[in-house]
Amino acid sequence: MDNTCDEPISTGSAPMSADLTSGAAGAVDGASAVANGVGTSVADLLSGVSHTLRGLLDDLQAAANLRPGQMVVVGASSSEVQGQRIGTATSLAVGEAIVDTVLAWATELGLTVAFQCCEHLNRALVVSRSTAVARNLEEVSAVPVPGAGGAVAATAYFRLEDACLVRAVQADAGIDIGDTFIGMHLKPVVVPVRGRTRELGAAHVTMARTRPPLIGGARAVYDVETARQRLQGV
Repeated sequence: MDNTCDEPISTGSAPMSADLTSGAAGAVDGASAVANGVGTSVADLLSGVSHTLRGLLDDLQAAANLRPGQMVVVGASSSEVQGQRIGTATSLAVGEAIVDTVLAWATELGLTVAFQCCEHLNRALVVSRSTAVARNLEEVSAVPVPGAGGAVAATAYFRLEDACLVRAVQADAGIDIGDTFIGMHLKPVVVPVRGRTRELGAAHVTMARTRPPLIGGARAVYDVETARQRLQGV
């Protein structure tokens, strides 16, 4: 059985806060004591996730200098955050902590967010329908749930206004929590971003920004000040 996508922890039409002790792999316990000062209790884990993630997102913005209207892609495994193997310990509570933190940050900066589903849905992405229309994105038919899409995508689907799934995006930056692999949804050229920590809970975190490809060879100019000097004959 392919367990690389989070397994369901409860039934129902919409994500709701769930106890972290639910899930195929059992409870958050001493074996999953996590980094960044986050303890093993449910409250400590969720508080630590939100606090650490906000810091990482601020680091991403500092490196990427994202402008209003640009897109960030988020991939995350709630299982990995708890110190469990991806796809074995879904937590909607962790999913909610991640989604709510990301959306609060993005709203402050005027950014658009795409939340990546797991490979059971071919890594399709949750976006608002207005985003899909404005960017001419190809819509696909599915509703993500913890067993097929993942806790983060399932939560995002019911957090975003008039959400839908799209096949692919080309985002300006991204954060990957738990090695979910978001590279297929980033614009070229991808530049790694090192944040203040490489872990969220127990999950490995990578971030990236993108830049336009450099063209023109040795004689080309790539910054405005140098161009001004060239024009002035300096």
